[in-house]
Amino acid sequence: MATEIRVPTLGESVTEATIGKWFKKVGDAIAADEPLVELETDKVTIEVPAPAAGTLAEITAQEGETVGVSALLGSIADGAAATASKPAAKPEAVAQAAGASGASSTKEAAEKTASIAGEGPVEERKMPPAPAAAKLMAESNISVDQVSGSGKRGQVLKGDVLDAVARGISAPAAAPAAPAAARAPSSADDQVREERVRMTKLRQTIARRLKEAQSTAAMLTTFNEVDMSAVMALRSKYKDVFEKKHGVKLGFMGFFTKAVTHALKEIPSVNAEIDGTDIIFKNYAHIGVAVGTDKGLVVPVVRDADAMSIAEIEKEIGRLGIAARDGKLSVADMQGGTFTISNGGVYGSLMSTPILNAPQSGILGMHKIQERPMVVGGQIVIRPMMYLALSYDHRIVDGKEAVTFLVRVKESLEDPERLVLDL
Repeated sequence: MATEIRVPTLGESVTEATIGKWFKKVGDAIAADEPLVELETDKVTIEVPAPAAGTLAEITAQEGETVGVSALLGSIADGAAATASKPAAKPEAVAQAAGASGASSTKEAAEKTASIAGEGPVEERKMPPAPAAAKLMAESNISVDQVSGSGKRGQVLKGDVLDAVARGISAPAAAPAAPAAARAPSSADDQVREERVRMTKLRQTIARRLKEAQSTAAMLTTFNEVDMSAVMALRSKYKDVFEKKHGVKLGFMGFFTKAVTHALKEIPSVNAEIDGTDIIFKNYAHIGVAVGTDKGLVVPVVRDADAMSIAEIEKEIGRLGIAARDGKLSVADMQGGTFTISNGGVYGSLMSTPILNAPQSGILGMHKIQERPMVVGGQIVIRPMMYLALSYDHRIVDGKEAVTFLVRVKESLEDPERLVLDL
């Protein structure tokens, strides 16, 4: 008896994924819960484990295909020595093989193969656009003929419409939009030294969302600097006993996250978002922590960070960081953030202007700690300083509020006892 391999539930608002990589091939013996295939969604990469032990008998969804929730990916035959069946032939392949028999026999053969694969009869036209894509096309006054579909059998997906809008495609009745500049061809000598790799679903989403944030928000950045002497002294004094008691190292992120949650309570607009003509104020603080991985930037969320101690924050950030590096983040780990912290300092960045993580209205950029001469009490002294950058949506956050927010973060870090006393 065969066990089906299907796409698992991907999380709230995620309805499809792209087959990234199969770890096994047809005929391979597999163990229960062993990773079989990697799925790429627009938020996270997920590994699908084997639902049972046996032999991979069939692969019905190939690498690069887009599949929906519960779609059939393949099947597992009982027993490690079970005879593997051949992968289902593609309808296009059957059509080519039957080409000599005429159009009617070609269609019949293709429909038969598709039926065996569980796909149903082959349509002579492309699948209709996904509902979200159709809605967005209507709002943007774009016809389906103007969008290239990347979904199964050419289905137009929401991301395809967003890409079309970003390229400047508009309604045919309007003045023709200038076509996107074609890439200049490389010389023959250079072509052999180039490699073309398709962007992953995650990287496409990162690119699209960052561009959307720039196009939608009235983004502005304000800067300040913080003397890290007090935090570094506190960390040095208690790091050993802290790690012994809590089982986690005392880093800087716990202090910064706590300082941010305190400032958000005073300046709630930085923790809000715009929804049409409404402003939604969040009476909680879910802090996103940007983490760089081999597959791109991800932003797992520390939920209810305002109700956590520094030790609890450090533990949760540690868990999320390990999950991110191992590709084990769940969709739930990535959703619901109200404010983001990005630490470019770990890579040596001295100053930057971080881009908003839409629909959030604020993001704090941390940077490298560097000793610099400072004037303190009329004397020039050497202090470990860090530049801070707050990018914010000026549509909802006024300049006074943004500057006040960043000053409050600075004050908490330069006098960390304020965090303990909730001042």
